[in-house]
Amino acid sequence: MIYSLKGTLIHRTPAYIVIECGGVGYKCTTSLMTIRSLPDVGKECMVYTHMVVREDAVELFGFSSNEERECFKMLTGVSGVGSKVGTALLSEFTPEQVAVCIASEDSKSLTKAAGVGNKLAQRIVLELKDKINKLNSSSGSSKLAGMSAGVPSLGNVKNAMDALSVLGYESSEIMPIISKFDSELKVEELIHLTLLELGKNKGA
Repeated sequence: MIYSLKGTLIHRTPAYIVIECGGVGYKCTTSLMTIRSLPDVGKECMVYTHMVVREDAVELFGFSSNEERECFKMLTGVSGVGSKVGTALLSEFTPEQVAVCIASEDSKSLTKAAGVGNKLAQRIVLELKDKINKLNSSSGSSKLAGMSAGVPSLGNVKNAMDALSVLGYESSEIMPIISKFDSELKVEELIHLTLLELGKNKGA
């Protein structure tokens, strides 16, 4: 499995990029969000990757962040959501925005992405909302309650934690960070600030 690629960006289109590493050019299908974040052709860049193997093809997908890759894997795990739809969703939304839509059961917003109709959007929310509930129940409600002590309002904080759980983060690593922020902030802001702090901690 190819985890990531770091090399020279030698070609880019609205649908894919080519990164040369050690004399080999790797074609990666990407979202518009990722393409917009990359440097100019001829410069060095890095993408996280996910390989999809089918009977008739092997395709490599590139992402600007690990969160985007995990979000893609999460989305394509939903029945009826293929690689094309997963890429379309991440061309329209950031991983944080996808997570907020799921946590708030906002299926209507997801239909903004190409190829996502009402029924498919509702299925995405239903299947991934269930996943959040399972993650929360497995961690134990009493544990969650104890960790949330001292937080004045669990409204937006709870929604932000649910959304971050979808992206693969454990409540035990989220709460010490998210509890530092104003609980009256919007859910998306709480998610963004928490991800920034998690990134700093991993880089330390």
